Amino acid sequence: MGKQIEQIDAQTLKSYFHDGGEVALLDAREEVPFDSRHIFMASCVPIGRLECLVDALVPRRSVRVVWCDDGEGYAQLAAERMSSLGWSDIHVLSEGLSGWEKAGHRIYSGMHVPSKAFAELIECDAGTPHISADELKAMLDNKSDVVLFDTRTFEEYHGNSIPNAISAPGAELVYRFKDMVPSSETKVVINCGGRTRSIIGAEALRVAGYPNDVVSLANGTQGWHLAGYDIIDGANRAAPEVSANGLAVAKDAAKRVAKRAGIRAIDLATLSNWRKENEIRTLYLFDVRTAKEFEAGHLKGAKHIAGGQLVQETDRHCATWGARVVLIDDTSVRATFTAYWMKQMGWDVATFSTDGKDIEIETGIWSPNILGLEDAGVNMISAAELRSSMDAEAVQVVDLAMSKEYLNGHIPGAAFVLRSQFPSVIGDLSNSGTLVLTSPDGKLARLAASQLTPPAKALAGGTNAWVSAGFKVETGPERMLSEALDIRLKAREEEVNKEEAMKAYLNWEIELAEQMRTEDDQRYDIIRG
Repeated sequence: MGKQIEQIDAQTLKSYFHDGGEVALLDAREEVPFDSRHIFMASCVPIGRLECLVDALVPRRSVRVVWCDDGEGYAQLAAERMSSLGWSDIHVLSEGLSGWEKAGHRIYSGMHVPSKAFAELIECDAGTPHISADELKAMLDNKSDVVLFDTRTFEEYHGNSIPNAISAPGAELVYRFKDMVPSSETKVVINCGGRTRSIIGAEALRVAGYPNDVVSLANGTQGWHLAGYDIIDGANRAAPEVSANGLAVAKDAAKRVAKRAGIRAIDLATLSNWRKENEIRTLYLFDVRTAKEFEAGHLKGAKHIAGGQLVQETDRHCATWGARVVLIDDTSVRATFTAYWMKQMGWDVATFSTDGKDIEIETGIWSPNILGLEDAGVNMISAAELRSSMDAEAVQVVDLAMSKEYLNGHIPGAAFVLRSQFPSVIGDLSNSGTLVLTSPDGKLARLAASQLTPPAKALAGGTNAWVSAGFKVETGPERMLSEALDIRLKAREEEVNKEEAMKAYLNWEIELAEQMRTEDDQRYDIIRG
């Protein structure tokens, strides 16, 4: 076990944010209660998935870590578990969020607040121009010389988008712009689901110095929906590959932006030295290209997160404030434009280009390092054995997938349970027969089964193995013993009062700019002029 966990008060935590040292504030609750109320600097790390998240979020084992909750007791349990996994400087915020409030500090709602608030400040300070849904509709109807780019991920764009929009996620927008918009006379409109990526995308093109008239679509697809216009699904218009001329133009823009913002491009020797210093300074390595490019070959040890998504949800990838962040690509364009925003958000950021470097290459997707698996001694059961057992004896399958995954397909009769809620339901589950835990790939199930009393079995390969064996699955909320607190639904996903949810969300975003004027923990350093 790790060392004794220290309790700290709100004043001490506040001092950690301002003393120049690194600190990671982790909230041990699920996403829905976190969304309802949390501390500005916190990252959401639900205790039920702690082992799957903390290695990437908080890579340095000696960094200061503070856990918090809202009185549920999860913070202490999470701190103890993290300590047992090797972290040495762990604390718990006494009295949790109520103690923070009593000390006179603000509580926030919503997800990815540091990123969302940053974009609102950018729009205010830079005067990013925008147009309404009605104005865009008129331009499209009149067949004006206008092009609409959706800067969300392709998956988001494909699932719900504005007719005629072209997918150009995040940093790809600047990188591929000249090939997408050869004429300087074309009006360019940038949209996302709401506001953040619309603003950042439009402002990136303006900062890059492209001569086109560039605007954001006020309130994105939600504003379009609220104006009464159709949202489509299945769109697949993607940005083209970069030509030699397009790349040259993008590189010139990146050089101008790097000079303007003082963005440091490091060499291989510096990167090697920083990696050697990872016991005294946290280092994040992010490859900000497309997933396809990353999978084809990337710097060993780098994590993939496309540049636009990193700016959109920084707290989901960097939990250690004060850390070094190195952004990686092969041309310096996407890394530079991502760094431009990250630096203004307060991160110690640099870029690294792999072009021409003698680096160690890996291929394939990035997968998180799940801790504790090597110690997870547990009885395993194959999909075929489970299928036979379900016919011959009383068996209760417990699914630890995310709620959306469970709803989309689970083993017949499986119960959905949040791992954090096992203590309250384990008795009833055990009475249903032999417990068999599953999760999509089986890893979380192994971890959970090894920590249960009475013991449980884990499905080898998880639900994926069950499906691969040709066994059927069921969909829908067949047996949800836990409320779906793990995923906060977006406004467009709400089944009732969808329009009211959209309006509330958009108002929440807009109000963040004013809140930041009096938030002394924010670290923004916005470039003006």
